[in-house]
Amino acid sequence: MTVGIMQPYFMPYIGYFQLIKSVDKYVVYDDVNYIKGGWVSRNNLLINGEKQMFTIVLKGASPNKLFNEIEIGDDFKKLMKTLHMNYSKSSNFEETMALMEKIISFPNKQLPLFIANSFREILGYLSIDTEIIMSSNIQKDNTLKGKDKVLNICNILGADTYYNAIGGQELYSKKEFKEHNITLSFIETIIQPYAQMHNTNFVPGLSIIDVLMNNSKQNVNLLLDSFVLR
Repeated sequence: MTVGIMQPYFMPYIGYFQLIKSVDKYVVYDDVNYIKGGWVSRNNLLINGEKQMFTIVLKGASPNKLFNEIEIGDDFKKLMKTLHMNYSKSSNFEETMALMEKIISFPNKQLPLFIANSFREILGYLSIDTEIIMSSNIQKDNTLKGKDKVLNICNILGADTYYNAIGGQELYSKKEFKEHNITLSFIETIIQPYAQMHNTNFVPGLSIIDVLMNNSKQNVNLLLDSFVLR
């Protein structure tokens, strides 16, 4: 049983989805404190051929609140207009826009639930069967912090393997996880260029939206499999 755990991010970069695809159960960490200044509500797209940031509006965002105490406050009109203006000639524009319409029309605006639904929509579109779980639905010891809480969740879910994004190398020790009979590995993306509208030089590290706009379902899955475990 392979498990991954991460805070909720809206339409994050490809590495986030590589993590989701590579595990059996993916936990949306919704009952920890919101991260101000992070990538929860923003990412990058190609706008007028250049890498530029988009941001969605949140209601009540504060580092003093848990993720599940914050709501989506965006009507997504600006984002959808931006996509129309900059991606209308992309090879997979129609399918991706239909997917985005389903994502933004989700009625529950609680931030983690809204984002978890976006993950399920994308996974369904790509025929990926990873189970999405909300951490607040797991009966765990909420007095624990950091790696101890992660280990507690892994044990409850019966994990023998835990995958984390490559940045987690500074936070987690393979030795400590091994002491709990869990193998810890870090996913490092192998960048695979793909054709992007208006660009002869590939721009990496954009939102998954850019990946979906410019690739077939089959190609997206190939890109999601392009990583190494450290």
